[in-house]
Amino acid sequence: MTAEILNHNIFNSNKMIVVPVKEGENIEKALKKFKRKFEKTGIVKELRSRQQFDKPSVTKRLKKERAVYVQKLQQVED
Repeated sequence: MTAEILNHNIFNSNKMIVVPVKEGENIEKALKKFKRKFEKTGIVKELRSRQQFDKPSVTKRLKKERAVYVQKLQQVED
C-alpha cells in the first residue's frame, strides 16, 4: 500500500515541462510560456496546501465563505 501512495505522489512523476524555443525568439517570451505551463500543473499550489493540515470542517467553511463572496461579486457586476 505504501508503494501505491508513493507512485501517486506528484514529486515522483517523470514528467518534465518542455518549452520549445524557436531560433531568434526572445528568451523572456519563452520564460513566460514556461511559467504558464508550470502554474497549470498546480505543483506550487499542492505544495502550499500540504505544508499544514487543515481540518475538513475548516476547509468546508472556507470553501463556503469563498462561494458566498464570489456570488456577491457576481451580483454587483449584474
